[in-house]
Amino acid sequence: MQETQQTQSSFAELNGTNFYYEVMGTGEPLILVHAGIADCSMWDEQCPVFAQQYQVIRYDMRGYGQTALVDEPYAHYQDLKSLLDFLGIQQAHVLGCSFGGTTALDFTLTYPGRVRSLIAVACRPEGYVFQSAPPPQLDAMEAAFQAGDFEQLSELEVQLWVDGPTRTPDQVDAALRDRVRAMNVVALKNEAAEVGQPQPLDPPAAQRLAEISAPTLVVIGDLDRPVMLSAADFMTQTIPQARKAVIEGTAHLPSMEKPALFNQIVVDFLGKLLIST
Repeated sequence: MQETQQTQSSFAELNGTNFYYEVMGTGEPLILVHAGIADCSMWDEQCPVFAQQYQVIRYDMRGYGQTALVDEPYAHYQDLKSLLDFLGIQQAHVLGCSFGGTTALDFTLTYPGRVRSLIAVACRPEGYVFQSAPPPQLDAMEAAFQAGDFEQLSELEVQLWVDGPTRTPDQVDAALRDRVRAMNVVALKNEAAEVGQPQPLDPPAAQRLAEISAPTLVVIGDLDRPVMLSAADFMTQTIPQARKAVIEGTAHLPSMEKPALFNQIVVDFLGKLLIST
């Protein structure tokens, strides 16, 4: 990857742990929150493009990448606020994928004045209920977890999310699968350590989406799991200023599968906001 923008990378001691973060570009702040099967490097194809117009911030959430878990209560949306405070950013465009999108929703509901716009990618609000048959990988995933075989568990989760329910592994780019599998192993090992006590938003986001006043873009891949497709429709219908973009031929990580198309969708959405203000 060639970067035309200088990247500042560092650690910030916040809420009991050291958060790895990077900043690139100038302009209105745009913060990227990664998926729960990844770390902030999942945005490698986004940062140089977005940094041409925005100050782009990406970071590893606690328990992912280079940010450690610590044995104390925490909330990911509070960590996001603390990072923005540390960087002196009062308001930002907030883009989150999967679990990062769930975190972005919680942050937006808790600190609405801090959010210039919200981009929720392949995510499900906490408290959203969807009835479906368990995935076929479930038993094998449980066995791998109990055996401490995190490589196998990560492969099964890649099948579940990156391949999606309608594709076989050979139908998905091998390098992409390798990237996600490696990132996810770190997250799985941290999860297995059972360190820290997550503090969920109460009441959960699914019951409060109508409170969101920020312009919102919901992005979903058409090959994602049924629960995510349903959640995308629910968010689009419930958030007052929401619209939806569907990226065909992608599952749970559209920004990694079709980065050029994803980037254009985001740039167009943000550009229209700038024109309207």
